Amino acid sequence: MFKRLKRYQFLFEELVKRDFKSKYKRTVLGMAWSLLSPLLTLLVMRLVFTQFFGRNTPHYTTYLFCGNLVFACFNESTSQGMTSLMGNAHIFTKVNVPKYLFLFSKNVQTFINFGLTLCIFFLFCLFDKITFTWKFILLLYPICGLVLFNIGVGLILSALFVFFRDIQYLWGVFLQLLMYLSAIFYTIDRYSPMVQNLFLLNPIYLFIRYFRKIVIDAVIPSAWFHLLIAADVLIVLILGCWMYKKYNTQFLYYV
Repeated sequence: MFKRLKRYQFLFEELVKRDFKSKYKRTVLGMAWSLLSPLLTLLVMRLVFTQFFGRNTPHYTTYLFCGNLVFACFNESTSQGMTSLMGNAHIFTKVNVPKYLFLFSKNVQTFINFGLTLCIFFLFCLFDKITFTWKFILLLYPICGLVLFNIGVGLILSALFVFFRDIQYLWGVFLQLLMYLSAIFYTIDRYSPMVQNLFLLNPIYLFIRYFRKIVIDAVIPSAWFHLLIAADVLIVLILGCWMYKKYNTQFLYYV
């Protein structure tokens, strides 16, 4: 795969530039929306949920930001990645190029936006009097895991979208449900141990919890927690790669 990426490096770079330019085309603020959008969402969530859930939660703004940061990245990456094949059908139906390049270019754009928002997140940590420790370096683990997880889910969704257009609407409903099941604006302490364990079945909650453990609690998650994240990432990556390999030639007949 890496050899093919090197071979099509020019095309990949042009796809990234095109996606980045098209996203902010005819906008007044341009790239500033990458920072303003999550901040405005954070502000709304803080105003709405502070009185209901945040009274007894230490560093509630940072707590919210952790959840919003991870979920926004997942939402943007998978939603855009889902249509990456269909949106570039006019290219790969005429030229034989690796079809995963289109998905990768979407994820590069999302990762850039995530990186910009992450810088703002660290500034908020300072304002919220969060103590920075060496453990912050370990955030590279959930960040890399999230990027790979997004690619895996994107591979699956983009393949399904070629055959079933309804997946776009179903995914929108699923994302809304997933947001409420990821404990973004509430804590799970009030639930029984059995219910709390059920949250661990949600990969997005795992990434969010890892961020909160490091940033707010200054605690390194256990080894099995790391393995749980790695297992989720591997499962979706293997499934996504298998679907692309199995249906690679069939994509041409359905676009």
